Amino acid sequence: MELIYMDHAATTPLDQRVLEYMLPTLQDVYGNASSVHRKGQEARKLVEEARSKIAEVIGATPREIYFTAGGTEADNLAIFGVAEALGLTKGRHLITTSVEHHAVQDSFLKLQEIGFDITFLPSDQYGRVNPQDVAEAIRPDTILVSIMHANNEIGTIQPIAEIGKITREKGVYFHVDAVQTVGHIPVDVQTMNIDLLSLAAHKFYGPKGIGALYVRRGVRVKPHIYGGAQERGLRAGTENVPGIVGMGKAIELAVAEMEERGKKEIYLRDKLIEGILKIPDVRLNGHPTERLPGNVNVSILYIEGESILLSLDLEGICASSGSACTSGSLDPSHVLLNIGLDHATAHGSLRLTLGKDNTEEEVDRVLEVLPTVVHRLRVMSPIWPENLLK
Repeated sequence: MELIYMDHAATTPLDQRVLEYMLPTLQDVYGNASSVHRKGQEARKLVEEARSKIAEVIGATPREIYFTAGGTEADNLAIFGVAEALGLTKGRHLITTSVEHHAVQDSFLKLQEIGFDITFLPSDQYGRVNPQDVAEAIRPDTILVSIMHANNEIGTIQPIAEIGKITREKGVYFHVDAVQTVGHIPVDVQTMNIDLLSLAAHKFYGPKGIGALYVRRGVRVKPHIYGGAQERGLRAGTENVPGIVGMGKAIELAVAEMEERGKKEIYLRDKLIEGILKIPDVRLNGHPTERLPGNVNVSILYIEGESILLSLDLEGICASSGSACTSGSLDPSHVLLNIGLDHATAHGSLRLTLGKDNTEEEVDRVLEVLPTVVHRLRVMSPIWPENLLK
């Protein structure tokens, strides 16, 4: 049985070209990038080349890019870093949304526990935030607004440029979790008025365990990992040279191929959505057009998402029911609840996220298998209306 992988929002496979580019750093270029000898400086040169590539892609300068261990750490560094840097002098009010990734949401909840005042903005039925709500929520003591570029579960893209214009005019720092978008759709920190931005390599066919935080020059952020002067004092720890080098190559390839990949993924996404919605009692989650190229999220009534996933896995189809970071939780998605779904409907969610190597034949296979899976599970469901009539 040939495996069909449609869980690219959770992670992408490492591009073979990226692996080959990384290999010298796993064998020959083994120096510590902070060392002054030639082996160390050999590694340093590669690190700075990768930093420049990442900066160029998002419209930043190399000195505004700080490497982290991933997107979660980048989010934490931005949020706690600003809160600790400004909380005692400029204010203790922060703004985010009700549909953020847990890396952001849980950070704000922790700050709330220790005395910060947090505003969680609602979204509409598609998961989009109204920029006017952001403007009205900003107070004299607001120090940070944090809103994701696109939702990891339902794929909805936020009006970041409009929100950034508001925060810049109000003099409030603006952090954007762009983990799902960098390498997939255009991101420009200048035109979008972004002050801090998080990204992760494994979302665009790079290695796991490496991410980055963009910090606009002049933005005050306090470090939260201590023990060295790496990353200009903002993030201590020996640089992950192989990961950084792989991230630089992956983002270079992703941007060069973005248009071609995007067109293909949109075509397959729309075909998948059209076919799945032919199944009775299925609804599409997320914005119908302002969504990530490869994201399909549906709720299938009267059955549970976990049962769907297990059944699809037996057919060789890898999918998810939402965020990979909550895969061990029995609670329904907070994103789906916040866009207005009830618990039962939210429990029946299925997320299929396409990547650059998926084919139309694979989409056809999913559309062949899924209706049969749904019918079989509904026949066993005690809440399926046809069973209630028996």
